[in-house]
Amino acid sequence: MNTVVKAAIIGSTGYGGVELIRLLAGHPQVEVTSVVSSSSAGAPIAEGYPHLTEIRTDLLDDVDPALIKSKADVVFIATPSGIAAKLAPSLLAEGLKVIDLSGDHRLKERGEYETWYKKQPADQEYLDKAVFGLSEVYGESVRGADFVSNPGCYPTATLLGLVPAVKAGFIDPASIIIDAKSGVSGAGRGVNLGHHFAEINENFKAYKLNQHQHIPEIEQVLTDAAGRKIVTTFSTQLIPITRGIMSTMYAGMTGTYTNEDFISLYRNYYEGRHFVRIRQDGTWPATKEVSGSNYCDIGFAVDARTGRVTIVSVIDNLVKGAAGQAIQNLNLMMGWDETLGLRFVPVYP
Repeated sequence: MNTVVKAAIIGSTGYGGVELIRLLAGHPQVEVTSVVSSSSAGAPIAEGYPHLTEIRTDLLDDVDPALIKSKADVVFIATPSGIAAKLAPSLLAEGLKVIDLSGDHRLKERGEYETWYKKQPADQEYLDKAVFGLSEVYGESVRGADFVSNPGCYPTATLLGLVPAVKAGFIDPASIIIDAKSGVSGAGRGVNLGHHFAEINENFKAYKLNQHQHIPEIEQVLTDAAGRKIVTTFSTQLIPITRGIMSTMYAGMTGTYTNEDFISLYRNYYEGRHFVRIRQDGTWPATKEVSGSNYCDIGFAVDARTGRVTIVSVIDNLVKGAAGQAIQNLNLMMGWDETLGLRFVPVYP
């Protein structure tokens, strides 16, 4: 395996884009040849991110598909929603492989996107073409693909925690309630009063209750797993940490199961998938235990008294929830080992 793939990153000045730069710096088969930003074109990226001083000395390119094609084989789009829908067609037409980290190509129904994102949806042709890149569930579809839609951070943590039980019929999908909490970096780098230190420090607040744009993405995959239409209750909270998501899920069981039954089911489902770690009976994961890594850790608590199970799933929202999974998808697209460039230990403490 001697092929070196040249990569461009559109949206390099956002947290997802700069995380891609960090992770790809250690990838043996990828060279980042273009960092792109429409808002800061011509400026050195280290101007906005001094931690990249002497690591990335190039200037930021403008968004020009022909220029990107002259420098790269694959392009990561790490922009806010509403931009990738306009960029992807021209990038694909240039013969580039495209991995979209925004939400523009995750939903297969245009009306759903317009309803939840309040933006003009991508053309149906590109929604149909984009492979949903939840690596551990749809990895075989990602292999050899030219266009992948990277899942959202909340859906990644939530769906990895739910899909095996839904597919196996261990839980009633109609009973699922999801309670998810995220660090502040999930909101991006833009200025927002609610994310100022004085507003978020020593605080814990709910937001977008029953309105979060990741709801239809979660329901789309659960519907696929269950083989029938599924709707869920999904609540989100912002917590005063920089990185991390904890998704706590509650569901009614369809039979008499134990913690060990769930542990065995999930270990079998994710066998051979390096980045999902199933906790032993009586232990549950914490966000710090996956920080800076591409791992998703999952634990279970069966309540025989109520007939319900609690599933706890944690990820680093910027890695497994964004840049790390995007690289995992690139590895699959290229036919490489999906762990290439991602086998690093979580940062602790």
